[in-house]
Amino acid sequence: MGRNAKAGRMNEDIRRALVTIIGEMKDPRLSDGILSIMRVEVAPDLSSAKVYVSMMGKEPTACADAVKVLRRAAGHVRSELGSRMHIRRSPELFFVEDDGAAYAAHINELLKGLNEE
Repeated sequence: MGRNAKAGRMNEDIRRALVTIIGEMKDPRLSDGILSIMRVEVAPDLSSAKVYVSMMGKEPTACADAVKVLRRAAGHVRSELGSRMHIRRSPELFFVEDDGAAYAAHINELLKGLNEE
């Protein structure tokens, strides 16, 4: 198995575990809308991971609030990740707001407007 395939599998395994861990968190700011982990990019030495988070919610600042909550809870999420994946050293997590879903929705609205004209 090549290095890229192994890294891709690790990214996806961590993403699946994070979906479960974050889904079990009780903070109401995480349940204001639909929270999605778009992708995870793990460093080659497994020391850190960027977690791209998107949220479709009622308020425009819902995603930014969710990222703030996740950054504060990063230590808890990291320890849970290590215990659930049975890895000796879990990567340091950096949560980043991903506006890809909002951008796609905006493009769809623009295209819908062109089709109506």
